Amino acid sequence: MTVLPYLVACWIFLVGCYGLVTSRDLIHAVGCLAVTQSSTYVLLLAVGYRRDGTAPVFSDAPTDAPVVDPVVQALALTDIVVGATVTALLLALVIQLRKRHGTVDPDSLSELKG
Repeated sequence: MTVLPYLVACWIFLVGCYGLVTSRDLIHAVGCLAVTQSSTYVLLLAVGYRRDGTAPVFSDAPTDAPVVDPVVQALALTDIVVGATVTALLLALVIQLRKRHGTVDPDSLSELKG
């Protein structure tokens, strides 16, 4: 077992968080959020990886052959779909903010402060 995929997932997460913190544009922030969320893909794939594992189709494989966990793969696919949906929703909100206030700079949106 190697820790490299976990380190890569952590690095992607930190890069995305850094972009979120330093962003001065809401579109850039949504992109950085998508990068942050994509670190979970790597994490899920690292959890589900099994050396010399095959797909869990048992019609051709011997019963003692190592197989990968299909639940983790299903979670990764669900994560991708949810991530794309959230990104699309946030970009739609940014477009509406741009139409109503004329800017996507979070500091210029002082009208939204409570």
